[in-house]
Amino acid sequence: MLLLLLFIASKACAWELEASIALKQPGNTAVTYDLKPQADRLVAAGKLPVTVSRELKKAGNAQLLTVTLTAQEDVYFHLELAARTGFGTGNCDFYLPGFWYHKNLRSPKEAPSFHTSKSWNFREDRLSAPLTGVYDGAGHRSLTVQRRLGQGCDALVPSQEGEVILSGASSIGYVGFDNETGQAALTFGYPYEESPRRYIRKLTLAPAVTAFAALKKGESQTLAWLITEGEAESYGAFVAQTWNECFDELSPSPLTPLYNAEEVKAQLANYFRQSFVDRFPLKYNSGLTLRTADCKPYTEMQIGFCGRVLLNAFNEIEYGEQHGDSLLTGMGHAILESFRANGFTSAGYFHDYVDFSKGMPKDDVHSIRQQSEAVYAVLHYLQYEKTHGRRHAEWESKVRRLLDNLVKLQKADGSFARKFRDDGSDIDASPGSTPSATGPLVMGYRYFGSNNYLQAARRSANYLAAHIISKSDYFSSTLDANCEDKEAAISAVTATYYMALVTKGKEQARYVQLCKQAAYFALSWYYLWDVPFAQGQMLGDLGFSSRGWGNVSVENNHVDVFVFEFPSILKWLGLKTNESRFTRMYNVIYSSLNQLLPTPGRLCGIAVPGFYPEVVQHTTWDYGKNGKGFYNDIFAPGWTVASLWELYSPERTPAFFGQKTASNP
Repeated sequence: MLLLLLFIASKACAWELEASIALKQPGNTAVTYDLKPQADRLVAAGKLPVTVSRELKKAGNAQLLTVTLTAQEDVYFHLELAARTGFGTGNCDFYLPGFWYHKNLRSPKEAPSFHTSKSWNFREDRLSAPLTGVYDGAGHRSLTVQRRLGQGCDALVPSQEGEVILSGASSIGYVGFDNETGQAALTFGYPYEESPRRYIRKLTLAPAVTAFAALKKGESQTLAWLITEGEAESYGAFVAQTWNECFDELSPSPLTPLYNAEEVKAQLANYFRQSFVDRFPLKYNSGLTLRTADCKPYTEMQIGFCGRVLLNAFNEIEYGEQHGDSLLTGMGHAILESFRANGFTSAGYFHDYVDFSKGMPKDDVHSIRQQSEAVYAVLHYLQYEKTHGRRHAEWESKVRRLLDNLVKLQKADGSFARKFRDDGSDIDASPGSTPSATGPLVMGYRYFGSNNYLQAARRSANYLAAHIISKSDYFSSTLDANCEDKEAAISAVTATYYMALVTKGKEQARYVQLCKQAAYFALSWYYLWDVPFAQGQMLGDLGFSSRGWGNVSVENNHVDVFVFEFPSILKWLGLKTNESRFTRMYNVIYSSLNQLLPTPGRLCGIAVPGFYPEVVQHTTWDYGKNGKGFYNDIFAPGWTVASLWELYSPERTPAFFGQKTASNP
């Protein structure tokens, strides 16, 4: 690829642009031509059947690069560009929103990471914003390239690897980076390519793909990218700055909600009725390993993570009493009573997971996340019962014992092991899930008045500040993966929010600032744009808009409705810090996440109303079934129902702490 004589200099950095074009004849291997400037055009050494013009002009703080291709005869083309930064590769970390952080070294070699390659290209629809960025830690400089979007569309292709010709119009390009040559470069182009490997399902890399778009004789296609130079004190500051710029450029607007909060809950309540299982020692709402085709209950139970059994039991009680539905109330109480009687190990921990086809577990594996989620749910239940004049002394005793266990588990540095045995010994000592324990400890302090729990929460928050937020290293919160993930960032946001609720003055101000820092990383996983779908892909045919939905993790590349308290905290934080973007993004998330609610007249690909879908496959990814525009055939509605219920119950946590609403700082 020859150097295009285009040189931009500034205080922040200098970058040079390179370009090439690959042309394909059907049945033949494509031929690549390096391009060089000639007046306002890019030309090859020989005559090409397509002319390429370019323009670079100032656009606010960025440079707008526009490239127009015009066919002199019918052609199939693939345009490749690169912004070579001058940054030394040894000092660079990269950022592709919702998919790549630093070097993705928390992810294994079977997923995109530096373990496998130091250069990658990805389809734009994998990313929460169509952007690639690099941060030079030595010079505190940065460069980003963001696609300027037009009307979105996509096309089906007969193959997903090698050289493929698009079957119709598609707006999807690619972004990536090259960190192999000693000088970092950001790569981008159109139509998409994925190299050196494609990521097709969990821990599965496949051969690369390069797409070619058709241009008929006389037709033109114009493409545009914003190229922004910057300076930042740290990688975290770079991500925050870039998210703000992306938000301003894409300016996502709220959707017109299909349903209001009460209508959503009325449909989700059908999940409670249809999923109830009462034939085992522990009663539960079946929430994982269900089939989308029939939603029939299964023998697996999980207290947190994918199941959220205890939180849903409380939701049933609260909703049932509000609406005079004794069936729901009875189910919720039956679940909680069965866990009071049979749900604890001899050491005082909850059984995290049971497959009743195999009987009750003999050697429990516990996770700090699931134990914490269980405490969270039961404390909300106990607080609710207390406000209605009902006390449960045995429940309180069991929860106190569990909280005391958590305090004993805490390491000297304030962290918690990710997974541990019933005797408290570590199975997985990774500390990335530490902030999941902070909120329940704060709740325990509030409910029982024990300062010991607050001190443990404070120690965990100090660990979070020193080792996770300050290093912008959010990982290991999804129990089926141990990588960079959205839930780790949300857990950090939630932990610092809870600490801010029970502290004052300078200490509270510190937690608010930490919460804001973590919020940018949580937000970076949430889509600021609507990815396009081809006709025949169910999500597109339903009119699904991806804005407001979050990608999951580096290992699990699909969108979902995992939010729980995050939107309410985001709204609170926007008011607390006077950041209107947070409030606006809250409105996008709140208005968007009910789009796929299965109702009797609009089932959205799910067999039973109220069983909200989980694995929403918005890009070329699948868990083994169906692919882009559809769901996997197996799903876990237990947590999706619980997450949406929290979204539509913003008063819950503020009420627990004696505050009026989540929106009042």
